[in-house]
Amino acid sequence: MRDQPEQQAPPVQRLRVRYAKRGRLRFASHRDFSRVFERAIARAGVPMAYSSGFHPHPRISYAGAAPTGAASEAEYLEIGLAEVRSTAEVQAALDDSLPDGLDVLEVAESPGGALAPLLEASVWDVRLGPATGQEELAAAVEALLATTQVLVERVTKRGPRTFDARGAVVSLQALAGADGDPPRLRLVLRHTEPAVRAQDVLNALTEVSGTVLDRPLLTRLAQGPLADDGAVGDPLAT
Repeated sequence: MRDQPEQQAPPVQRLRVRYAKRGRLRFASHRDFSRVFERAIARAGVPMAYSSGFHPHPRISYAGAAPTGAASEAEYLEIGLAEVRSTAEVQAALDDSLPDGLDVLEVAESPGGALAPLLEASVWDVRLGPATGQEELAAAVEALLATTQVLVERVTKRGPRTFDARGAVVSLQALAGADGDPPRLRLVLRHTEPAVRAQDVLNALTEVSGTVLDRPLLTRLAQGPLADDGAVGDPLAT
């Protein structure tokens, strides 16, 4: 009879980590990042707790990862530790061990409960190329907000899926670029099931207005609890 695997002790401390994905690292997939992060934890000497079973894994819970190709200032995960460490010590050790472009911005004690349900909405900044005019962009935004439903299609692991992109939009603004820069969009996007991505909203803009957006570059600025006034809060705030 096969020996039973050793049972691991539960974590004595849980920490929540906010990190950024910048520059060329925005093209790293979630799977790429998870491999890099596990190696960084080993190099940093963070005393991780491990799962039980024949193939123990470090206790890492990922939540709300941005799509490949999108930059982000607000990615989150939670780690379980086998020994208590200060949040400042863990932040410095992890940031030193990750490559440039994957930057640890904050580490906080977990108050308990799950992290993922706190991530109810995201704030996105969309930079555009010069071929998209300010007036044209503002008209496209007005056309989208005037609708009640815009169906877009995206290919998923389960095949083509149709989403109502308009229903996930909390707010959408066309902003003038500073100092002659091209215009940009500011989007607050509710996290729905199935998930509507920021790119789906851009596709919906084109669908309702015919406006083709020039070289959109997406950056998630924040994600967290969604307030009644449409503001997105800090999921690490106690």
